[in-house]
Amino acid sequence: MSALEIQHLCKDFSSTQVLKDVSLAIDSGEFLILVGPSGCGKSTLMNAIAGLEPVTSGKILIGGEDVTWRTPAERDIAMVFQSYALYPSMTVRGNIAFGLEMRKVPKVEREQAVERVADLLQISHLLDRKPSQLSGGQRQRVAMGRALAREPQIYLFDEPLSNLDAKLRVEMRTEIKKLHQRLGTTIVYVTHDQIEAMTLADRIAVMRDGQIQQLGTPNEIYNDPVNVFVAGFMGSPSMNFISARLEKDDTTWQLHISDPEQGAELSLPWPVDRVTEAMVACQGQSVLLGLRPEHFAEAGDQRSGHQQAARLEALVSVVEPTGADVLINLGLGGNEVVARVGPDCRVAPGERLALSVDMRRAVLFGQQGGQRLA
Repeated sequence: MSALEIQHLCKDFSSTQVLKDVSLAIDSGEFLILVGPSGCGKSTLMNAIAGLEPVTSGKILIGGEDVTWRTPAERDIAMVFQSYALYPSMTVRGNIAFGLEMRKVPKVEREQAVERVADLLQISHLLDRKPSQLSGGQRQRVAMGRALAREPQIYLFDEPLSNLDAKLRVEMRTEIKKLHQRLGTTIVYVTHDQIEAMTLADRIAVMRDGQIQQLGTPNEIYNDPVNVFVAGFMGSPSMNFISARLEKDDTTWQLHISDPEQGAELSLPWPVDRVTEAMVACQGQSVLLGLRPEHFAEAGDQRSGHQQAARLEALVSVVEPTGADVLINLGLGGNEVVARVGPDCRVAPGERLALSVDMRRAVLFGQQGGQRLA
């Protein structure tokens, strides 16, 4: 039985449909992340699960029970908000224990729960402080502690790290990951940060315009995107999209890319064992070739491990050393693309750079609609 099941959920605000027939199931102990750009409906979906937002149609089941029209208090959930939502007049101890006190949990059990959670989150030394005496990261731990003290069926996290600085966000991501691994709790987590999604989730639901575009593991979402939107949203830097004409030459398939700078045409071979029916149907048509920055490597770099690599040469416009590698902006097929190469690359803007392209990992999309072809 799924810990959480959402069946054909719709939500309208006046004449605007914010959620459009959303369905998904979350297993017990699973960490699911809802990710997408602002306005895609992920927070509305979270609020609907929490009971904070009534739905227009559809069902929400928690532990097999229909809770669609139950109040938040009747749903056996706990929520961690973006704004922490701590009571400023209470100590940390009081904030963690408050929800238990409202549910008439005996004092001895409340104190045991507070001590257990404080020890788990390493905030025992903060129990007698007020929220105003805490840092942002400490406040977020307290907010998490208040949720964890409850031991509900499902934890809901609504962009809990968005108010923290970059370094602290990385640290808190690690803490949340450790916490989930230790407790095996069921978590639904909302974020617009695709790095958070990739590092934390067991599965990711990518949302756009009130619909789930793709539901899968981080590896599936990143390496096998179903459309251009998912491919472009996940990854930093994002995937490069290059217009190309798909042609078959005898037994081989080629992607022909116009190069206005050279007044010529660049051809990249497509692996024969990766030809699909959808791709065959687009023979002779314009398609979109998707290449992630790491699909490129400096020609001759033995560390890249690229198999069936194609070779090309392009003019460099920007060089960005990052320490571990170098990001290079190049002109390719009338587009500016980003390549991630090794830290020893010594190219300068204005020079031409020879690159290998790992066509085994490339993806193809239709020009119309942006659906995956291969």
